[in-house]
Formats: sequence, structure tokens, C-alpha cells
Amino acid sequence: MKNIDRKAEILGAAARLFKEKGYGAVSMRDLAAALNIKASSLYNHINSKQEILQAIIMPLAYEFTAGMEKIKAANLTPRQQLNHIIEQHVEISIHHPEAIASLNNEWMNLEGDSLKQFIAMRTNYEAHLKEILQQGIAYGAFKPLDVELTIFAILSTLRTLHLWYKRKKSLRGDALKTELKSLLQIGR
Repeated sequence: MKNIDRKAEILGAAARLFKEKGYGAVSMRDLAAALNIKASSLYNHINSKQEILQAIIMPLAYEFTAGMEKIKAANLTPRQQLNHIIEQHVEISIHHPEAIASLNNEWMNLEGDSLKQFIAMRTNYEAHLKEILQQGIAYGAFKPLDVELTIFAILSTLRTLHLWYKRKKSLRGDALKTELKSLLQIGR
């Protein structure tokens, strides 16, 4: 149990440092100093900085992917699907702001199969969102806006939510979901 706690502590400290300095600027010595341990001790829990980055980003990517798959499999209207996507982003952003920052800003530092998997998941996620918006437009639920621009606007807002929310914690999660669902609706 202690090893699991220590690994979680390492990942949390790394996510904070990656958010503050960027992945490339953080060394294992920096991480060790933040944890008040020797750099060599880190290697008892983790093999490399790349492994740390993967351990921060990939679980969130899988969570977003699983959420989208669940939304797509449910018998929901396009508007309901969009609402669930917004709710998912709010939940994850509120509970994992540093990890979200790494996912958004440092994913391109992933290597090998992790990078390929991440790109495939991201591409698939955006394709599903595009399909939801196109269906909503076809059914008359959404305004006939440029779909690519709409995806850009929605995802830009949701992907940077962790930055805004940090300064505005007076707005609780449920209220934030309600506000964003209202704001990001492209309905008639």
C-alpha cells in the first residue's frame, strides 16, 4: 500500500511541476526536490520521466474515451450527448486540474505506442463530437453553424477549463455544469 501511495504522490508532484514549468524543463532532480527525497529514490517507484508522463496522461485519455463511448452507446439526443460531454469535462477538470494541464499541454512529449494511442483516441473523440454536432444540425436541434469552428470553440473552452476554474472556485461543479451547458449550446 505504501508503494501505491508513494507512486501517487510522485505523479501528483510531477503533474504540478509539468503544469508550472513544462515537461521538458522538469528533471528527475526537480521532482525529487519537490518530494524532499533523493533522485535515486524515485527510481524505486518509477523507471523514467516518460513513464511518469504516460501515467499522468493516459488514464485521463482512457477516461475521456470511455466516457464518449458510453455517451455514444446510450439512446440520447444530440443535445443530451453534448450535455454529457460537457459534464464529463467539468468533472475531470475539477478533480484533476494538474493532470488535465499535462494532457492538454504535454501530450506531444509522449513517445512510441503511447503517442500513437493518444493521437488515435483524440482523433476518435473529435470525430464522435463532429458526428454529434452534424446529427444535431440535421435534426434541427442545433443551429447550422460551421461544425469545425464549433468543435474548436467547444473544445477550446472545455480543455482550458482547469485554468479558469482554479481562479473561480466559488462556482460549484453542478452550477458550472449548468452554466457551461447553457453557454455552449448551439441550439435554435
